[in-house]
Amino acid sequence: MNLEGVEKTMLLTLFAKAKHSQEKNHKFYDSKAIEVISKVDYDFSKAEKDKFMQLGTIARTIVLDEMVGEYIKYHPECTIVNIASGMDTRFNRLDNGRINWYNVDLENSANYRLKYIEDTDRVTTLAYSAMDPGWADEILIRNDVLFIVEGLTMYLNQKDVEDIINIIDTNFDECTIFMEIMPPVSVKNTKEESIEDTNAKFIWGVEKGHELTEINQNFKWIKDVNLFDGVNVFKPHYRIVTWFPLLRKRMDYIAVLEK
Repeated sequence: MNLEGVEKTMLLTLFAKAKHSQEKNHKFYDSKAIEVISKVDYDFSKAEKDKFMQLGTIARTIVLDEMVGEYIKYHPECTIVNIASGMDTRFNRLDNGRINWYNVDLENSANYRLKYIEDTDRVTTLAYSAMDPGWADEILIRNDVLFIVEGLTMYLNQKDVEDIINIIDTNFDECTIFMEIMPPVSVKNTKEESIEDTNAKFIWGVEKGHELTEINQNFKWIKDVNLFDGVNVFKPHYRIVTWFPLLRKRMDYIAVLEK
């Protein structure tokens, strides 16, 4: 398979989406995820048992699908750049026939992706580290640009996150960022068996998204969207506890930044 460490997590999240899509009361349907998982030779036994990983992936997918779908609604010919894309299949779920989409990932991950998910005339996979400014030169369309940074920052250090934000700032005059953040308390205490099995480690997080403006003041913080909003769609009966402030502080969120 030739995937190492954090790279393997892209298969775990794809598995969670495929599994959810085949359940009776699914909240999204991802035919591409089902197709790819049926072809991948990987032992998903731990992912099958890791309900916490599955819940987090499903909640994040519900939240980001809604957010990205809303952005596309108001910017129907936008360019979307998915940083550290892994095996993400959001384009297949949300394509309106007019958007342009770029997937940015490490060379090994990008090549693995292309074995199963081919590029099209409006989808381009770029083999770069998220911290390599070279990927920005490959983005041909500069109007109405949305950056998605999903399932990445918690594996990075502060300098890496700064580099990503500064690369975007240097190369794009007007843009929006949806960046998933794990709170520090969860960085220290979260245990996901299937993730740990890949030797990937959670490293970084901040409590509130507005802290990201301290990294680069050219960006304006708009809001944080807690992933419990997705949990509540998937598991409505969880609403009885997901409003507790102390609990919400432990959940990942999507920080929205604009420039």
